[in-house]
Amino acid sequence: MPDVKLALAPQTLTQTINPWSWTFGDFSLFTINLGTSKAPNVETRVMNEVGSYGRQLGRIGEALAAVVAWAESQGMPETDAIVALKLQLEHIDVIRREEGRAAALPAATKAAAKP
Repeated sequence: MPDVKLALAPQTLTQTINPWSWTFGDFSLFTINLGTSKAPNVETRVMNEVGSYGRQLGRIGEALAAVVAWAESQGMPETDAIVALKLQLEHIDVIRREEGRAAALPAATKAAAKP
């Protein structure tokens, strides 16, 4: 008896599930509430004109790395908090390089960021 193959569906089925993009005009299936703001208009403008929370934190981290590098060159002792911060900043740089983005830490602070 011959083999009979009945294909009712494609060999490979894939479906991308990204609920954050499921919007229908002004209606969304999901709402993310980041809390209440005393000045929501200011917060919205900052997000639109200055940058996302991630970008803002990134800039703060870069500036803090430069301050820490300078303070250490002046003899500031290294604390557990400073070690943890430097490790986090270095980890962020590794991720950025892996994703094809330029590292954020300047070369001077990169050397100081290594515990």
